[in-house]
Amino acid sequence: MTLFGVSTQALFGQLLLGLINGSFYAVLSLGLAVIFGLLNIINFSHGALYMIGAFIALLGLEFLGMNYWVALAVAPLVVGLLGVVIERTMLRHLYKLDHLYGLLLTFGLALIAEGVFRYFFGVSGESYSPPEALQGGVDLGFMFMPLYRGWVVVASLTACVATWYVIEKTPLGATLRAATERPQLVQALGINVPVLITATYGVGVALAAFAGVLAAPIMQVNPVMGSNLIIVVFAVVVIGGMGSIAGSIVTGLALGLIEGLCKLLYAEASAVVIFVIMIIVLLVRPAGLFGKQA
Repeated sequence: MTLFGVSTQALFGQLLLGLINGSFYAVLSLGLAVIFGLLNIINFSHGALYMIGAFIALLGLEFLGMNYWVALAVAPLVVGLLGVVIERTMLRHLYKLDHLYGLLLTFGLALIAEGVFRYFFGVSGESYSPPEALQGGVDLGFMFMPLYRGWVVVASLTACVATWYVIEKTPLGATLRAATERPQLVQALGINVPVLITATYGVGVALAAFAGVLAAPIMQVNPVMGSNLIIVVFAVVVIGGMGSIAGSIVTGLALGLIEGLCKLLYAEASAVVIFVIMIIVLLVRPAGLFGKQA
């Protein structure tokens, strides 16, 4: 059986790959959207923190015997604490300045992190095996689905939905939004606004590390894995709407699927299709698909 001139097995296999890429786009762009939407910082170090999350999983396994499931909890915690240090020592001085200052600072941090890891580990990359429980796959009849790739989609969607729910539907999320919009008023109510802001940045970068651990068994763990992905993720954020939590999730998944289909139907355009869509969206709706028009 064929669809669009290709076999259904090839089509659904490519859609699965697109959904996996879309899952990474969604989690990474979600972290960027949380940081920009609540802190007004364009965090260009996000890709480097994603890379550091993957290296924590790899080095933890090699030197500490830390398995995948432990790494999935430890890496976001370590990178989140690193994010707390970055926010408290550097970013907190830039909130009242132009966006460009935050972008330049985080871009510099990304270059430093990448340079350090290049020096110690080179650029060839190392493999990281998926956990034994997620090795192999299942035959769905119309396609063969590797268990680990299916897990990546489920774990990414769970993280995205949980983050969206906390920020949009809980009292904690309402307090976070109020603290960024009316910090003096919230501070007057006895809430420690600086701690909330620091924790928000920590959670945002922890999402990047979570995606890094998920990516480690699929991609080669290397110092440039974040820089290769971050430009695409920023395009996803722009298309969805800067600061839009739901926009980042939906757009990331949708663009991953579109990119996957494009690789199958017209491979030459797959590298630029996301940027073409970004240009069209910016021309029609400058605030993004889910962003608020000024």
